[in-house]
Amino acid sequence: MQQIGFGGSCHWCTEAIFLSLKGVGQVLQGWIASDGDNTSFSEAVIVEFDVEVISLETLIAVHLYTHSCTSTHSMRGKYRSAVYIFGEGQAAQAEAAILKLQSDFDEPIITQVLPFKEFKPNKEEYLDYYYSNPDKPFCQNIVNPKLRVLLERFGDSVDSERLNHLGR
Repeated sequence: MQQIGFGGSCHWCTEAIFLSLKGVGQVLQGWIASDGDNTSFSEAVIVEFDVEVISLETLIAVHLYTHSCTSTHSMRGKYRSAVYIFGEGQAAQAEAAILKLQSDFDEPIITQVLPFKEFKPNKEEYLDYYYSNPDKPFCQNIVNPKLRVLLERFGDSVDSERLNHLGR
């Protein structure tokens, strides 16, 4: 299994998205800090994945399509748009994937590729938030639309049993 970090949206949303994919073993939800210029913590997840089942490029595409990867809105400090790498080999792959996907978006992708430094987990009561609370208004109104994008664009990579409740 390999690890990669993603930030850019609420970690409840991001956790639900990546937990819904084949080849993802675990998603750790919380805050990530990076080395370099972006050392503050930002909401994010660490995704453990099997490269034999799902590629890093697919995970990055999922990430870009399920959050505002071109928006520099006022909440970017809390929701930094980033791919947090766990090794130099991932840096080149991540940068190439983002560059390749740029033509799919009208505005420039602002997602940064940053070296992972530190992780702080969320409180246990908030872990697996979506799958523990799928009927809550936040899940219905905010998470479900992102999961529908996942089903539409990445249906072959989705663990359909996890998303049966959304229909197809």
